[in-house]
Amino acid sequence: MLPDINLDRVKNTLLELSHIGFNQEDKGIYRLGLSEADMRARYWLINVLEKEGFEPVMDGAGNVFGRLGTPGSPSVTMGSHLDSVPAGGMFDGALGVVAALEVLRVCKEHGIETTYPLELVATSEEEGRFGGMFGAQAIAGQLTPDFVLNAHDADGYKLADAMQRVGLEPLDALTARRKPGSMRAFLELHVEQGPVLEASGNTIGVVDSISGVFKWIVRLIGKADHAGTSPMNLRSDAFSGLADFAHEISRIIDENGSDRSRLTVGKVELKPGNPHTIPGEAIFTLVGRDSDEEVMTELSMACRRALSAIARRHNLMFEYEQASWLGPMQCDPEIVSLFERHAKNLGMAFERMPSGAGHDTQFMTEITRAGMIFVPSVGGVSHAPDEWTHWHDVAAGTRLLLHAALEMAELRPAVEDDRGAALETGQM
Repeated sequence: MLPDINLDRVKNTLLELSHIGFNQEDKGIYRLGLSEADMRARYWLINVLEKEGFEPVMDGAGNVFGRLGTPGSPSVTMGSHLDSVPAGGMFDGALGVVAALEVLRVCKEHGIETTYPLELVATSEEEGRFGGMFGAQAIAGQLTPDFVLNAHDADGYKLADAMQRVGLEPLDALTARRKPGSMRAFLELHVEQGPVLEASGNTIGVVDSISGVFKWIVRLIGKADHAGTSPMNLRSDAFSGLADFAHEISRIIDENGSDRSRLTVGKVELKPGNPHTIPGEAIFTLVGRDSDEEVMTELSMACRRALSAIARRHNLMFEYEQASWLGPMQCDPEIVSLFERHAKNLGMAFERMPSGAGHDTQFMTEITRAGMIFVPSVGGVSHAPDEWTHWHDVAAGTRLLLHAALEMAELRPAVEDDRGAALETGQM
């Protein structure tokens, strides 16, 4: 039998990582992509990998890699991201990185050898601060010089400036592209970030598809004026336009979406922002999701029509910038079956399910076969300080990743564990 993972080690590593970017006031983690805290986490990981002999490398996009096994051969790559949303939780992204590290640790500790090397990756800027999933896009060769030099966050802060501030040269991100064939597979363990697994009582979610995501930065422009002297019927109130649009979201989904559609106004700024002044400008983000790209297109067109009509009604101007468009994808069917088979063999209750959130796996499908494992999120909570996943579920997900990765990497049958018993092999 294969040796087991060391849950205490996984737990301690996750807790150590959670201290980087931790805010004592709201108990949230602040590791925004390409921030100083984010880079501290990357150098922390590099230090861990170096001490344990896993050959750390950081590429031009800030992705961190570690490796165990024969150099030059296609790798079975595992991992996720290290950055967080503001006031995020300790498991989102980090679990996938630490679980991949545990797979490397178990194999080294027990002298396990594989035909194909095992590789860890901690991707850069997955949370979409600058639109898209920067690190995974870089690995997949999906970046352009125009994007690198001109992309910006919702506050107008440029990606290139953020990179230079943390010691990265912007256009070096274009050199991070991995050649097709350099990865045998990509496997990502992640918390579900939703309530489905907890409600069903299943320990494992085997992801078969990942929703597409588009992100807009919208501006409704009216006229700032005195809140006491301007009659209600003569105002060009940008906030009233935003409020009307928010009210329209349910109708847009009912008429143009599906049961997997999501539309979210996530960040709002009103200008000039004075209690006694009518808002002359409303700037907000709009994020749309669906597992069907045609439905995503219908949703985006319906949002544009609604915003145009609302702008006319309130005497406003309407502008928007599409910061990103990530199409939906299907996970590799053989990897889906691999996860299900090993979950069954390990006695884990599982279900096949879609992911409503975007993940690095979406871009990894451009260069290799890819698949995802979900473990439950307590209360379905994520992107918040009270995000939690029970340690026994962390153990189950990490254990499943170990077994699946070793089959993909083709465990050498001659290798024995430290008790002298032959280790099990699997063939995909």
